[in-house]
Amino acid sequence: MTVQGKREKPGRNEFVSSLATGLSVLECFSPVDSRLSLTQVAERAGLSRATARRMLLTLTELGYAYSDGRYFELTPRVLALGHGYWSGRGWHELLAPSLRKLSEELDESCSAAILVNDDVLYVSRVHTRRIMRIELGLGTRLPAFATSMGRILLADLPEEALRARLQDMDTPALTAHTVTDVARLAELISRAGEDAFALVDQELEPGLRSAAVPVKDPGGRTVLAINTSMTASAETADQTRNRVRPALDACAAEVQTLLRSLGSDLDSLLFPRR
Repeated sequence: MTVQGKREKPGRNEFVSSLATGLSVLECFSPVDSRLSLTQVAERAGLSRATARRMLLTLTELGYAYSDGRYFELTPRVLALGHGYWSGRGWHELLAPSLRKLSEELDESCSAAILVNDDVLYVSRVHTRRIMRIELGLGTRLPAFATSMGRILLADLPEEALRARLQDMDTPALTAHTVTDVARLAELISRAGEDAFALVDQELEPGLRSAAVPVKDPGGRTVLAINTSMTASAETADQTRNRVRPALDACAAEVQTLLRSLGSDLDSLLFPRR
């Protein structure tokens, strides 16, 4: 499932191509690839080196990026671009009480995410301790193929659409444990859909294990995934499953009841006005 808004397509004289180009440059960066060279940005954004350079230098001049002369990375100022939306309304406000309760029960960090293109986008999070190299927060994006929430969300796709999506997806080996083979990924994702549960062990980051379950809307579509993460060495994968699944399922059921109570207001979360 991807999130799509109901929007009017701009006319030829209304579309600002330079803004679109600048946004495409911003989207090249992620918590996994936080430092990129000019060549990497140009390739990822599909731009010439000259255009990518102008965009990066503009972002640097405005304080949204920093360069050591060879690599570029975004600065915390980028967070201000979405702060007004993410901090004051939307999913986080709705889900935080349920995630807090889940986190207290498991004594682990817990999160909720939606699927945006090939990434999971964090829309709510309750933090207990930092066990990842990446600092996660609202708006963080991580590659869906290597995360428990991503596999739960991708499992909502029809089989043919899933395989096509995986064929086109960038699936780098993030750790020695990362599954990158398309056939194997499709199998794992399908199994996650059948089980309504996904466990990913050290595929995103060494030493990190995460488990996730789906949250469905009244029509049966998976609109959210809820997860918890922990240190992989603390217990076996089976012990993790047995320990966290009942609490995750109970939290998902609670959130699903909440979504049903929203009625037509749920559309404003699924398809926010632009």
